[in-house]
Amino acid sequence: MIVAIISGVLFFLFIIVSVALHEIGHMAPAKRFGVRVPRYFVGFGPTIWSKTVGETEYGVKAFPLGGFVQLMGMYPPESKRADKPSRLAEFANLARAEEWEQITPEDVAGNRLLYQKKTWQKVVTMFGGPFMNILIAFVIFSAVYMFYGSYQSSTELAYVAPCVPAQADATTCAATDPLTPAAAAGLKAGDKIVAFNGVEITSYAQLTGLIRANLDHEAAITVERDGRRVELTPVNTRVTQVADQWDPSATVAAGWLGVTPKTELVKGTPLDALSAMGTMTGQSLVALAKFPVSVVSVVADMVQGKERSASSPMSIVGASVVAGEVASADGIDVGAKAAMFAQLLGSINLFLAIFNLVPLPPLDGGHIAGALYEWLRRKGAKLLRRPDPGFFDTAKLLPVAYAVGGFLMLCGVVLILADIVNPLSIM
Repeated sequence: MIVAIISGVLFFLFIIVSVALHEIGHMAPAKRFGVRVPRYFVGFGPTIWSKTVGETEYGVKAFPLGGFVQLMGMYPPESKRADKPSRLAEFANLARAEEWEQITPEDVAGNRLLYQKKTWQKVVTMFGGPFMNILIAFVIFSAVYMFYGSYQSSTELAYVAPCVPAQADATTCAATDPLTPAAAAGLKAGDKIVAFNGVEITSYAQLTGLIRANLDHEAAITVERDGRRVELTPVNTRVTQVADQWDPSATVAAGWLGVTPKTELVKGTPLDALSAMGTMTGQSLVALAKFPVSVVSVVADMVQGKERSASSPMSIVGASVVAGEVASADGIDVGAKAAMFAQLLGSINLFLAIFNLVPLPPLDGGHIAGALYEWLRRKGAKLLRRPDPGFFDTAKLLPVAYAVGGFLMLCGVVLILADIVNPLSIM
């Protein structure tokens, strides 16, 4: 129990460090491009400690659930219009006025405001945060692959299921239970599958793809047994439901053979880390698309007292609990625990990066989209020989930003509550 608590707290601190580095990812390029940065804080709420270095106040606040860096000039000045401003414009001007109270004539004259910067500088500044999380994830996964490794399935078989039991929880075969396709083909433990329907097999992942795509069609299997190639009796694979590669909460129809491969711990390279991150990126995009529905499902499971889905979203609190669970699990060596702990941290950093790149304010992707829209609008006007439309007024997107921010805050509270009342367990 003590190990779980200490590990959970440590994981929570690592997440906070990741958030702090995310904000540095924004601050460093902003300062490099000359943007005035008055504040950099970790956490929210009352200030616990702060120190001013140069023109920037660095500090820590009471509630360590995030962080922020203040970049001056997020909103351009109000455009001069003769007609009466709309309610949306009035709302935008209120927020603009609050920021411009801190902007000095020297900031404007010195080109020290973010809106004054070139498009590529704005994009680099806003992308810097997510990029920092991607870099953290890459370093973590590379270290795990290089120094510990990952368990990989081989084409050599460890087990061949003898039958398809009528009862899913049956531990023995009944006389009426049909043979599995693998058993019917004559596969044995220790066989190495070298060809499937005439395709030479180079990896178990390739073999799995071929079996799944085969559905219930005929399969001609060639194995290496006792040092020689053996052509087995052709059989038809069976159709079953398996977890979708990109959405683990959904199932798809796939071919099934009935074998279990041998696994071995293999050390890899940073390229293996990039490959794994590519797969996780695809899965994260699917998870983001389903995020609102997934949160509703978490609430429903919590209210109805149902067991929580292993693929459901969780808060930083839930992730810390899972990390503590991993660290205190029995029957797992220290190296494996450290690798799982690190990979969980890496996957959260990668998800944070992808999440922040969603093109909606107040997320970083929303600011990037605004900068690119401004650039396209100006380029379009130039091509059409029309007057320069000027800066895109990002302040007009504040209602969207507040709506998105409010929704995310509500989801955060709901997930934290669910992680306490109905925690997710992976062990």
